[in-house]
Amino acid sequence: MREPTDPAEPLQASDAVASIDPSATSEAVPVVEAAAPQGFGALTRRGILSTAGAALAGGALLLRGARAEAQPASPSRPEAPKRASYAGAPPGMPHRDYQPVVVPNGTTLPWKLVDGVKVFHLVAEEVEHEFAPGLKALCWGYNGQVHGPTIEVVEGDRVRFYVTNRLSAPTTVHWHGILLPSGMDGVGGLNQKPIDPGETFRYEFTFRQSGMGMYHSHHDEMTQIAMGMVGLIVIHPRHPTGPKVDKDFALMLHEWRIDAGTRRPNPNEMTDFNMLTLNAKAFPATAPLVVRKGERVRIRLGNLGPMDHHPIHLHGYHFRVTETDAGRIPESAQWPETTVLVPVGSTRTVEFVADVPGDWAMHCHMTHHVMNQMGHAFPNVIGMKPGGLDAKVRKLLPGYMTMGQAGMGDMGEMGMPVPENSIPMSGGEGKHGYITMGGMFTVLKVREHTNGQEDPGWYENPPGTQATTATAAELQRDGIEVPKPS
Repeated sequence: MREPTDPAEPLQASDAVASIDPSATSEAVPVVEAAAPQGFGALTRRGILSTAGAALAGGALLLRGARAEAQPASPSRPEAPKRASYAGAPPGMPHRDYQPVVVPNGTTLPWKLVDGVKVFHLVAEEVEHEFAPGLKALCWGYNGQVHGPTIEVVEGDRVRFYVTNRLSAPTTVHWHGILLPSGMDGVGGLNQKPIDPGETFRYEFTFRQSGMGMYHSHHDEMTQIAMGMVGLIVIHPRHPTGPKVDKDFALMLHEWRIDAGTRRPNPNEMTDFNMLTLNAKAFPATAPLVVRKGERVRIRLGNLGPMDHHPIHLHGYHFRVTETDAGRIPESAQWPETTVLVPVGSTRTVEFVADVPGDWAMHCHMTHHVMNQMGHAFPNVIGMKPGGLDAKVRKLLPGYMTMGQAGMGDMGEMGMPVPENSIPMSGGEGKHGYITMGGMFTVLKVREHTNGQEDPGWYENPPGTQATTATAAELQRDGIEVPKPS
């Protein structure tokens, strides 16, 4: 019997019936009368084998049942969703079947429809990427971007990915967390031959789940992931559950080692990363998340950094963790949080209603992850009183100045020169002064009125709603006696 779509069947130029830019508005979406691929959803040999396999697996569960009963149940951990069938389902269309995601500082990957199959093209290549003004590096990415563009599909979509290798080394693409045939899984040497420089490979499968996955090289992972070859995959549900969201953001977390003055990330680093990024940008270059007051917001977070987990903390709101790699979490198993841990190789999705206007920080809560190009091989001078040390050292090092006695907070705004192709350890200008954070930091901007994702500027706090210097009269009124410095 014939499988849903023959992957070996060559493309014909006349097959292309529509090209889709996912960022287009609903008015721009073409009407496509696309027939389902031949055999889609029909009874196949694979289907018969799957049914038989399910029966055998069920027998095995019965045999293990007695032992399983002795283990306490875990009511807080839901089961992974079962693989669904989408026989006859048409390709999902933006603004009709799903609301496209917003990718701050990034893009989504265009596609075209060929006989009911969504066709994408990824080009692996070297990219000069700017992490923040003053810091560029030669990275590896896809389609001229670091990270690669976000792939957006609908549960049940049949997809065909062409991957062209323009790197100097072989590569592959692994579809991380995606349920698919083994031969499409993309592990070099295990599932396929590596894609040599100059070659183009084809991957084809049907998305049989919803949620967020990722993609990345699975050849020489240590080098190629550290160089930036990663991207997000958003799979919208065919039949959504839960409240409809108004804004849907997608963010990739990553970490890098880029020494001052160098031009490439160092993939040999194991522990001491000095650039932490959201969609490959470090604050102050991270774009804000802009929403209108009252909108329901979804923030999708994926982590394909080499080594570190990231506890992402949002100020001003309690959110609910609504999705993991395996899909939607039942509402009964969701609970409120202000920080969500995103482990390496995992995705997490949170949702909340943005009902309080303001500028709200969102950042990794590992304190070194909100610094830029900082190392830890420095002497601790907190509380040090240098006295005449600076004058003595300047005889050997003109311009020397002892720094750090009160911490690192002043480093960014001092305007001191930094080595070529590097940026200050932290910070950017805010409405009320210098923000002493960098790296994996951005701002959620909630406003009464917004113009799409355009940055509305800084928030004007209503009178009486902002922390200010306490007056002597206030201190006296409330019986606060401030001790004199010792």
